[in-house]
Amino acid sequence: MSGESVTLSLCGDVMPGRGVDQILPHPGAPELREGFMRDARSYVELAERVNGSIPAPVDFSWPWGEALDVLEEAAPDVRVINLETSVTRHGDFDRFKGVHYRMNPANLGCLTAARPDVCVLANNHVLDFGRSGLEETLDSLAGAGLRTAGAGRDTAGAREPAVVPLDGGRRRVIVLAMGTPSSGIPMDWAALPNRSGVNLLDLTTRNAAALISGSMRESRRPGDIVVVSVHWGSNWGYDLPRNQTVFARALIDGGGVDIVHGHSSHHPRPIEVYRGKLVLYGCGDFIDDYEGVEGHEEYRDDLRLLYLASVEADTGRLTELRMAPFQARRMRLSRAAPEDAEWLRAVLDRVSGQFGVRVGNGRDGMLTLQQAGGS
Repeated sequence: MSGESVTLSLCGDVMPGRGVDQILPHPGAPELREGFMRDARSYVELAERVNGSIPAPVDFSWPWGEALDVLEEAAPDVRVINLETSVTRHGDFDRFKGVHYRMNPANLGCLTAARPDVCVLANNHVLDFGRSGLEETLDSLAGAGLRTAGAGRDTAGAREPAVVPLDGGRRRVIVLAMGTPSSGIPMDWAALPNRSGVNLLDLTTRNAAALISGSMRESRRPGDIVVVSVHWGSNWGYDLPRNQTVFARALIDGGGVDIVHGHSSHHPRPIEVYRGKLVLYGCGDFIDDYEGVEGHEEYRDDLRLLYLASVEADTGRLTELRMAPFQARRMRLSRAAPEDAEWLRAVLDRVSGQFGVRVGNGRDGMLTLQQAGGS
């Protein structure tokens, strides 16, 4: 970290469960209870049918592919992911869910290969295998030395932010995580004083945001960077519900939040720079087993983005946003071809234009924020 800025890597949904888990060195039980799939290995077969054979078992770094090289070169101060899977051997399928994600804890090397500083758990898959599965997930991640935010053994644990010390502890990056029912999180997954669960926010209103931001403003120290990571909204489409923009802006207006890290959509959504602060309304998928799954091809969900945001260390104002485009093939991330990166750039430029944001081409195949508006 330089004395003037802090750089964070941010990405959307990381789902090393189900089919991805099956190609790793220690695949868990492949049983599924989906309407059309009963075996997780079927997702591997779908991917191979589309893009060629996968040399299973692969090493733990395989799903990240060339993203690891980008992370190594960028050397962000803090790495944040949304971990959208349970990490458990439990077979307690949530009978009200149609899709269940789990990764064998023995495959945790797949996560540690990318060295995330914070794994966000406030999403609609972390309790796919019940509270016993969540308990094992929390234990497994803690045992691997991974910080978590957004789920816990009770209300206090679920609401506790992850704190990443920098510069010998003189500065910190604080990640507060929450999810909303709009992303498919069942209401009974909410953590209670005597029950494990996620930090569930029923309403994304201006008042709710003001309370959250005010609380962070009171607890933060000079030099802290505060990220609110929120799992919200539908899977597809670029239109933003008004409550999301109201909520995100109110978080920043309250003076306690510097970055809003949104996820849940299967593809990247608009970017806003509001009062100098970064709002990512939807980061899109990053790692998953969706190759060969038909539907919504117009959104090119095979294209993925790794966001590298640099902010002023003392104010949290955005100084630079670079985005590395990748393509998922054979359950591995490779740098996107120039024509695919250009397609993604044009889409982001178009959908973010409502906020005065322009997306251009930077060095080394990166996409960049060239111009940012917002008051």
